[in-house]
Amino acid sequence: MQKSSVQGLSLKGRVRALIHGVALGDAMGAPVEKLPAAEIAARYGRVTSLNTEWHKMSLDATARNGRVRGNGIATDDTLMTLCLMDIYGEVSRHLDAWDMADGMVKQIAWVPRYVPELQREAMLIERLFYPEKWIFQRHQLTSCDPRQGGIGNMVNCGAAMYVAPIGVVNACDPGAAYDEAIAFASGHQESFGLEAAGAFAAAVAAAFIPGTDIEGVIEAVLALAKDGTRKAIADIAEVARKLKAQGADYQTVVAAFHAAIAPYSPMGDDVNHTSAKVARLTAAYQPNRLGSIEELPLALGFCLFNDGDFRRSIEDGINSGRDTDSIGVMAGAILGAMHGEGVIDAADHALLDQVNKLDLTAAADRFTETATTIQTADQAAADRRASFRAALTF
Repeated sequence: MQKSSVQGLSLKGRVRALIHGVALGDAMGAPVEKLPAAEIAARYGRVTSLNTEWHKMSLDATARNGRVRGNGIATDDTLMTLCLMDIYGEVSRHLDAWDMADGMVKQIAWVPRYVPELQREAMLIERLFYPEKWIFQRHQLTSCDPRQGGIGNMVNCGAAMYVAPIGVVNACDPGAAYDEAIAFASGHQESFGLEAAGAFAAAVAAAFIPGTDIEGVIEAVLALAKDGTRKAIADIAEVARKLKAQGADYQTVVAAFHAAIAPYSPMGDDVNHTSAKVARLTAAYQPNRLGSIEELPLALGFCLFNDGDFRRSIEDGINSGRDTDSIGVMAGAILGAMHGEGVIDAADHALLDQVNKLDLTAAADRFTETATTIQTADQAAADRRASFRAALTF
């Protein structure tokens, strides 16, 4: 395997940038999560920095659910991504739903770690949203068939948001990344929530292909994605190309993207769960082959509109509102893998490490070693298969 002559574009450099992109998009988007784009603009103008105060920070602790955000604090998107990297580190092989039932349950429920939003060491499950707590309920408490773990869950982006490491292990092979993400995340999600995990992992894997661009990534994803997820990505990409050619302003782009995603995701700006929603009939979060999560199509749309610009795409995704942190995570992971270590801002990286008590570079480098071990085994297995098949040709 030929190695890149440019250090920042080596596998190690790209993985460092991917993990940085995940944490950056997460921490930058977290302070404005669930706000609509218009309210973000009214409150903040435009979010461009990690040094942003959470819109709930002035509320009392009860109203904040005991959490703090802002100024670089990362959320469950980053922590679950690191959990998945640790699972790979423990087993040094490809994953499936049994690893969700085993490794992920252990990571979220039995391995204490520093949880930045809680400002203390805790089990990650204490921080997770209900659809992610479902992993523990289905696998440890009900001991279901691991492949059926996602059945009955609230359909959301919860599995997609942390599967970027699957794209790393399957770097340059989007089809393999898609298949592995579906196999693994079937223990967590179903329907378009599961499909999004496969599509996102495929996008990350495609981003590692030397010389590729965002159009190449989207082409690879569309070759694999199914049903509403594929249609939503295709529709957003078409809108992005049209508006880019027109030189459209940001507000026009956001409005057009939200209009394009609306047929696939009925939530709109009404994303907060309140007592007023009790017993309200809704099509949101329900299994539906025609549906799609918003986060991945929007992230890809902003990446395409901005010609793959790392920082601009993350910022545009975050300022578009709604699930801002996960949109930022997906754009950051894809473009980090594509562009490599040169996109890392040293001051941002240092702040992320400091406030979250992490060493992102060390974590990325350990994971690169794990991924290389798995890829080396894959190559040996492929060589064996080729020799066996050659022996059948006579």
